[in-house]
Amino acid sequence: MRRLLIVIFAFLSTKNAFAQQEAGTFTIQPKVGLNVASVTGTVDNGANKGFRLGLAAGVELEYKFTKTIGVSFGALYSMQGVNASTTLEGTKLTETARLDYINIPIMLNGYVAEGVVLKFGIQPAFRVNDGYTMSAQGQSLNGKLSDLGFEINSFDFSFPVGLSFEFSNVILDARYNIGITEVSKGGGRNNVFQFTLGYKFKL
Repeated sequence: MRRLLIVIFAFLSTKNAFAQQEAGTFTIQPKVGLNVASVTGTVDNGANKGFRLGLAAGVELEYKFTKTIGVSFGALYSMQGVNASTTLEGTKLTETARLDYINIPIMLNGYVAEGVVLKFGIQPAFRVNDGYTMSAQGQSLNGKLSDLGFEINSFDFSFPVGLSFEFSNVILDARYNIGITEVSKGGGRNNVFQFTLGYKFKL
């Protein structure tokens, strides 16, 4: 075990282990990962909110202006929303709001150390789903939030901030998307922790 740890540490310490793209180059990065999503504000009076776990998948294109500065543009399918539970007359009721979007992150990337990148930017998004599921006593009901009278906005906007680690063109990325626009009238804002794994190809 000790020998294995020494070998791994030595491998990680080599400069060749980190992605080193030169200034003036384009790269494309397919990526897939996990969202841990919620919506600010009150879902229902007396309800306990929880996170909705969902898929995040897509692709990002980056241009390196200098060795330390790059700009990226992407398109990601993002499963967001919120879970909630409450008790009515002794019966537990669970609800899931499924708010899915096509997110368009536009990021400024700062290569602050070898293999370490700080990111922040803007993210317009377009809703593609507004479903819900209600469950109680082993029974479930599915439908559209709009059918319940909610006016779900088709456009969303957030400020993503993040940190990524690059190793042999493999990218581990963690972001927090700070929701700015309301999901619906009085319906709170999207807030999403996003964790993805990608691979960077030079174009």
